[in-house]
Amino acid sequence: MKVITLCGSTKYKKQFEDVNAFLTLQGNIVLSLCFFEQSEGIHITEEQAKLFEDIHFRKIDMSDEIFVVDVDGYIGKSTRKEIEYAKKMKKEVRYYSNSEIPKDFIASYFKIQKG
Repeated sequence: MKVITLCGSTKYKKQFEDVNAFLTLQGNIVLSLCFFEQSEGIHITEEQAKLFEDIHFRKIDMSDEIFVVDVDGYIGKSTRKEIEYAKKMKKEVRYYSNSEIPKDFIASYFKIQKG
């Protein structure tokens, strides 16, 4: 059992949920984001952004590895800083774009009917 922190753009809420479910079902403890500002249209202040960044770095400190949700290879500035920090702290770094996680994992795993 590992502790894994998810990192990536807040515009990829659906993929974060799929990755969280997949890794949790493998017996891992997954630390994710609290808010998905971009995908949910939430406005945060500069102070809140700094707070969230600091909290996320502490999550990385507590983790065995980070899992980067890099949909179509996208890695933004904040995520790049998190990757650099994780590497500096000697954490393993894995990527969604190189993973075995199927797209729309939750729906396919639980056979959820859409439409």
